Amino acid sequence: MRPPESFVGQPIRSLQTMLRVIAENDPTHVRLVPDGIYGPETTRAVSVFQRNHGLPVTGVTNQATWEAVVAVYEPALVAQTEAQELAIVLNPQQVIRKGERNPNLYLAQGMLLVLHETYKSVGHPSMSGILDEPTADSLASFQRLSGLPMTGNLDKHTWKHLALQFPLAATAKTIPD
Repeated sequence: MRPPESFVGQPIRSLQTMLRVIAENDPTHVRLVPDGIYGPETTRAVSVFQRNHGLPVTGVTNQATWEAVVAVYEPALVAQTEAQELAIVLNPQQVIRKGERNPNLYLAQGMLLVLHETYKSVGHPSMSGILDEPTADSLASFQRLSGLPMTGNLDKHTWKHLALQFPLAATAKTIPD
């Protein structure tokens, strides 16, 4: 779907686009091809929307229908788009060492846990926000598998490899050792 800015001055196409996104998340709605024409398919899609949302079923988009469509569209659009990326900021030479507490460790520990559960060759980390012994061991085993120096510390190179391997592990089936 094109971004809403491309439909400025095109209210019918905007309506159709919103109804299409809603239908992609909820099969009880009519899937509609945005063509900018308020024809029979648009009337049917609006009528189904109105029925599903307790509005008077007219097939006409009045203000109440428009506002209801917008209210349902916004969360439906979020559900269809990719999750917002999270950029972790480590200073250029920053290394999180054993015994240190850092909020980024919760994320690293979560990724290590998924890697552990998926591949079994990565040690089981704790979930403490502290680079404790279980987390250091988990990092070291991950570093060994990634061809990195086995320091047990969290640096930018280790983070980069975690960020690359995590999506694969999160979508993979458990792989035996």
